Amino acid sequence: MIIGLTGGIASGKSTVAEMLGQLGAHVIDADKLGHSAYVSGSEAFDLVVSTFGKDTVGTDGEIDRKVLGSKVFGSSESLKKLTDIVWPAIKKMATQEIQTVATQRPDQVIVLEAAVLFEAGWEDIVDEVWSTIVDREVAIERASNRDGTERSQVEARIDAQISNEERTEKANRLIDNSSSEAELGEKVEQIWNALSA
Repeated sequence: MIIGLTGGIASGKSTVAEMLGQLGAHVIDADKLGHSAYVSGSEAFDLVVSTFGKDTVGTDGEIDRKVLGSKVFGSSESLKKLTDIVWPAIKKMATQEIQTVATQRPDQVIVLEAAVLFEAGWEDIVDEVWSTIVDREVAIERASNRDGTERSQVEARIDAQISNEERTEKANRLIDNSSSEAELGEKVEQIWNALSA
């Protein structure tokens, strides 16, 4: 069973992934893969350099994420160019890891944790999509407290993502995280037990 786990800002997606990992799932973090998607020598590295310029390469020979970030920040066109390079590279790495784990341990539950699962179109590499959801106000409050950011910045980030309505429509299972972490843990455990029943 391969589960795609997604969710918006401050919805508890990473917490759920951690809980599933503790219960025995093999968790693949798409964000972490993203960090290594364009390492020096990779196809994505060459594409980033040819698309965004040689000044994106830092003194260590790797892509300087700050320089790259400054080039795509605030430009939806540049951001799309970057995601068109990075998302396929991440998908390829995730697919390879899924295949390796599934071959070695056929009964292993695999969780692909990815905030951009729907946006990147990765539903085709998972059996089911689970999405954490949380009320907008709760998400704003949590993200502001966690990251120390202004309400308006958090709202802008939430508005840039797909909506809870879209997630509700597309996901096979919703995990509402509007209450406490203890209650979230109970929900996750119930779902996990039902999986292995």
